Amino acid sequence: MKTYYPQLEDTAEKWYLIDAKGETLGRLASRIAAVLRGKHLPTYHPAVDPKTHVVVVNADKVVLTGRKLREKVYYRHSGWPGGFKQFTAEEINKRKPGELVRLAVKGMLPKNRLGDRLVTHLKVYAGETHPHAAQKPQLVKLTK
Repeated sequence: MKTYYPQLEDTAEKWYLIDAKGETLGRLASRIAAVLRGKHLPTYHPAVDPKTHVVVVNADKVVLTGRKLREKVYYRHSGWPGGFKQFTAEEINKRKPGELVRLAVKGMLPKNRLGDRLVTHLKVYAGETHPHAAQKPQLVKLTK
């Protein structure tokens, strides 16, 4: 008997809609990362893109516990001398709402070509509306 290895053309695209209103950032991000990887599917394989897309709405209403909003610091470097920058979570949320969710999920995905492809399947929106109604995303309530 041969071992089953899922091929890219064998999988069908599936879209999920997640409401982030009132959810804790880390718990939400870990569940989103698992869905993007396809760990909820019976055909899961760590090296295959399952073609799952996740649309997150109300990303600006995500909750950070404790004093993380003011004290958690994100770092960035342009690669040039003097190109080091740091931002608090509050500054990032004010400048670009929803970026905190994208950064948290990206940090939980693999650091390779597969992870780069999977992060493009994540669509994050600060408000209720999104332009992906034609894909008919299935509303998912992530279990706690």
